[in-house]
Amino acid sequence: MLTSQHKECWFIVGSQHLYGDEALQKVKADAQKMTDALNESGLLPYPVILQELAVSADQITKLMKEVNYRDEVVGVMTWMHTFSPAKMWIRGTNLLQKPLLHLVTQYYEKIPWDTIDMDYMNLHQSAHGDREYGYINARLNKQNQIVAGHWSKPEVQQQIADWMDVAAAYHESFQIKVARFGDNMRHVAVTEGDKIEAQIQLGWTVDYFGIGDLVEYVNAVEEAEVDALFAEYLLQYDVEYGTYSVEDWEKSVKVQARYEIAIQRFLDEGGYNAFTTNFEDLHGMKQLPGLAVQRLMAKGYGFAGEGDWKTAALDRLLKVMSHHQSTGFMEDYTYEMTSGQEAVLQSHMLEVDPALAHTKPVIVVSPLGIGNREDPARLVFDGKAGEGVVVSIADFGTHFKWLIQEVEAFEPEEAAPHLPVARVLWKIKPNFQDGVKAWIKQGGGHHTVVSLNLSVDQIVHFAKLVSAEYVVL
Repeated sequence: MLTSQHKECWFIVGSQHLYGDEALQKVKADAQKMTDALNESGLLPYPVILQELAVSADQITKLMKEVNYRDEVVGVMTWMHTFSPAKMWIRGTNLLQKPLLHLVTQYYEKIPWDTIDMDYMNLHQSAHGDREYGYINARLNKQNQIVAGHWSKPEVQQQIADWMDVAAAYHESFQIKVARFGDNMRHVAVTEGDKIEAQIQLGWTVDYFGIGDLVEYVNAVEEAEVDALFAEYLLQYDVEYGTYSVEDWEKSVKVQARYEIAIQRFLDEGGYNAFTTNFEDLHGMKQLPGLAVQRLMAKGYGFAGEGDWKTAALDRLLKVMSHHQSTGFMEDYTYEMTSGQEAVLQSHMLEVDPALAHTKPVIVVSPLGIGNREDPARLVFDGKAGEGVVVSIADFGTHFKWLIQEVEAFEPEEAAPHLPVARVLWKIKPNFQDGVKAWIKQGGGHHTVVSLNLSVDQIVHFAKLVSAEYVVL
């Protein structure tokens, strides 16, 4: 699986000199206990690193410059322990180029009515500081996330964790490199797009390669490598020979093993973490990559078919955000329109991500009616159940639009013995008729990325971070 470098979140606590050094020492001690507890909670995907107290404009500016410089820091979480005058945050906050979370909390959960005095009131002024600090963030239009509640509560910690995942994805977005093997599918509109604008706004690098560049890698793979990977397939998956002889079946599957090795080698050598293929551009290839693509998606590489680089990059982005859990490239195929049972069958010619598998994948070889190549091998399975979000990006000429919709995936109850591809079924929210009409009205594409591990709020927050238009349907 693709791995990313160490990531961490900096915790900056706002205070002031007004009440003396003793008060500041208490603020620091409280913040350290909070930091330790958050890191020990087991809910946060990345460690929280406490920084020096923010008590002056110079300190804050220095800290924010350092955040921008350090690649391992995905974002900043701030807390106003003891009223932090917000003018001193202006310069540093303006300079900050990474996601910002304002944690609206206080050290003690309950007001100690029997002992509370003015010393307590002066030290614990979060409610005061939150308003002052929040005003400046709104004035600066920072698109920061706000989490409110006591820091010890699991639901608050989970909201922090969700923001961390978005922050990590924002950082990773500027590391996304898509290799396009061939161009877009001819005559298809929605897969087109402005690659320069995508790099400016989203950080995505998109490079074209002729299919011959990949074929060279395919031809260089050694037989021993293919045999070793084929043996791994037999240990990991069930097999179905169908009408093929064992010899012909193995021959087809080994073509995909060769493709997997070649594509991954090509991507890794070029620093690419997403890619596309196109069944209309297969010169020198025996098959359309199927099983090979599915295996690479399971390792964390983003993918989309027919040269759709926008969805391939989005796939990689959401894989990072979801820690590669239950997230993958998808395509609308056909509707179930029986009253009360309306749903959408999601699939693709071959390339459905095993991250979405509920049943154990089976290696199947079957003809493919397009591409005019040999019968390719693919993994066949039924998809998981769960609440999820489906996302698409469309280029409207003047801007990108993010389409976001809630879905409820469910496990198929009926077998499909003649369908040689993986299938995912879901119901659209709020209902089939309104959901489908809204998606089409807004120009949503047939290529999407679905995640059963992310929320609408996380996708919306990311869209705001990159100043993208978005529509929640």
